Amino acid sequence: MAFDFTSVISSRAAATANRWNGYPPYHFVGGNIDEQTIPVDELADAVDRVIRSEGHSMGKYGLENGPLGYLPLRQFIVENLKSRASMDVSAEDVLVTTGSLQALDLVNELLLESGDAVVLEAANYGGTLTRLERLNVEAIGVELDDGGMRMDHLRQVMADLDRQGRKAKFIYTIPTIQNPTATILSRDRRLEMLDIARQFDVPIFEDDCYADLIWSGERPEAIQALDTDNRVLYCGSFSKTVAPALRVGYLVAPWAVMQHVLPLKTDAGSGALEQMVLAEYLPQKFDDHVDGLVRMLKLKADAMVEALNENFGATAEFSQPVGGIYIWVTLPEHVDTRDLAVAAAAEGIAINPGPEWTVYGEQNRHRMRLCFGHPSIEVIREGVAKLADVCHQQYGVPLRSGNVERV
Repeated sequence: MAFDFTSVISSRAAATANRWNGYPPYHFVGGNIDEQTIPVDELADAVDRVIRSEGHSMGKYGLENGPLGYLPLRQFIVENLKSRASMDVSAEDVLVTTGSLQALDLVNELLLESGDAVVLEAANYGGTLTRLERLNVEAIGVELDDGGMRMDHLRQVMADLDRQGRKAKFIYTIPTIQNPTATILSRDRRLEMLDIARQFDVPIFEDDCYADLIWSGERPEAIQALDTDNRVLYCGSFSKTVAPALRVGYLVAPWAVMQHVLPLKTDAGSGALEQMVLAEYLPQKFDDHVDGLVRMLKLKADAMVEALNENFGATAEFSQPVGGIYIWVTLPEHVDTRDLAVAAAAEGIAINPGPEWTVYGEQNRHRMRLCFGHPSIEVIREGVAKLADVCHQQYGVPLRSGNVERV
């Protein structure tokens, strides 16, 4: 008789996973990117060069560069953040992580305890929300508009906490191509956020993983670059610009903070080969690669917008993307996208239901996130049409009269 592990599984591991059955035909979820944009040949050349020149250094944990990560990669990150985000940091301020999720986990472990509160955009990255819930941390949502997090509401939320004798542990924000709304916070709002954080004496955690994927190429200054108090922690990633499966991200923090983060990173270091290959490839190729990637993503965004307009008409509300890999869609209020996701999955269509990407889930049950980064333009058009058919069968939305009725 097989041993019953359910009797010894800890409460922390109570969740269960489904067996992997492969990606569905119409995969509009997750942070995947177009496989054709992966610079396979250039990466292969980089592997060959760097493994021959420095491969023997992998005989030591941390290579020759210590626990912060491969120094040439950290130096590239510093230079890239200077040119693209106006950040002035040193290689000693950068920790290479196994994806930006590890950076998020490290900051959470560093700062949060059960019962704490974190203030963040009310619509937010699902991975952040589930982590806060697992830590028994209260997520307090701030409303967004077309310009991102509303500073008037942020100030109100912070003042309400202050009147209660409470203080948020930090403000978490995705200011550039916000996830899932794809908004961009203006410079004035960034400065006001810093002013609010200073007034209520809290740090800011800036998640900037999508910041390079702006159609115009005009990436705004990072909040960290505008900070004069060393109160901003910053994370980024190469998952959306080069390849998600490389799992290379980074955390930027002053040494006063980093010296406490390093003991929490107990994995003996993120993968060395990935770091070495990126350090070999990125300095000469990154800008041109991102330019080509952004052009392709814009074509896909346009295709998804056209497909939504053609198949849903006015029953689907959304903003025209200015960058990124997803669209935040609002359907009529009687639609519950959790049920829609189940029905769509039966037809090979995967979507992100709104409640999984918001602090106040029930208020957003009629919203969904659609990712266009991975599927081809043809798949986007076919998948959105099929999704509209499923939605009509389930909820009578969109209305049908030959073609979509644009009401």
